[in-house]
Amino acid sequence: MSEEKKTTRRGIAAAKPLKKLMADYFYEMDDAAKTGSRKIAWCTSVGPAELLRGMGFLVYYPENHGAMLGATRMATDLIPYANAMGYSPDICSYLTCDVGSYLQKKTPLTMAYNIESVPRPDVLVFNTNQCRDVQDWFAWYSRELNVPLVGVHTHRDIGDIGEPQIKDIASQIEDLVPELEKVTGEKFDMDRFKEALGHSRRTSELWKACLEASAAIPSPWTFFDATIHMAPAVVSRGTKAANDYYELLLPELEQRIKDGVAAVEGEKHRLYWEGMPIWGKLRDLSEQFFSLKSCVVASTYCNSWIFDQLDPDEPFESMARAYTELFIVRDEPYK
Repeated sequence: MSEEKKTTRRGIAAAKPLKKLMADYFYEMDDAAKTGSRKIAWCTSVGPAELLRGMGFLVYYPENHGAMLGATRMATDLIPYANAMGYSPDICSYLTCDVGSYLQKKTPLTMAYNIESVPRPDVLVFNTNQCRDVQDWFAWYSRELNVPLVGVHTHRDIGDIGEPQIKDIASQIEDLVPELEKVTGEKFDMDRFKEALGHSRRTSELWKACLEASAAIPSPWTFFDATIHMAPAVVSRGTKAANDYYELLLPELEQRIKDGVAAVEGEKHRLYWEGMPIWGKLRDLSEQFFSLKSCVVASTYCNSWIFDQLDPDEPFESMARAYTELFIVRDEPYK
């Protein structure tokens, strides 16, 4: 009996420059933390990153660190240390594994980049749009590290979004400026802010086009690929580096479509993924779906970093709209 032919997936070439981009991101942050050459802001995943970039901060995302802890399967060992402090096992595991990581002085950055610890912040900035827990998470670090804490309190469970909500969030974002100026010691530069907004808008356009490539039959990539390649849209938005990366990835996906390259050979089923990635099982799940000739082509998660409402001509208002029109913020009838 002849052996069953084993199929293998054709890798995405842009993965190599992605690894360099992420390494450069963390090394720059580590150097700044050690030398004091740049101010560092910790920011929630859908916080006002464009404002921070425009004010010269390097931006670190604890939620990204939580995902790394999950992907490396360190989270399970670290969460109990946060639980022992009183944090409920029922709240966000990003919070509890990150706090546990801090308490135990362990981070996946050490294994990946030989970086001893996450960068110490000069300021903590949150937005409660995606998660209410981030306010308490950052407040704990503010007390622990004696670092200033500022944030935006987004309206939740809303259907139609009107001008009152937009004006409120825009004013909250604008009110951050004087507090952030105290940290940087520099005056706010509107042109620099608009430049960061323009970069984020372009990143969103490119990332959206990448995700829409999955509409092709067969799909050139899967949800599991996208959870990795979304990293620049999360941690580097507001920078040219993110745009440069997606200007590499998008043509590659388009070429795969032209060449009929399938992410899942013999694709039979096309599926939608609801909710968060299961970070510690990404590879296992990817291989399982592949073996079943099933391609996960869409998700709400990867679309959460598309902010095509951003407009440098209306910087604060467009940021407010982009961060308030998120799917997760809306009420059930809207969804």
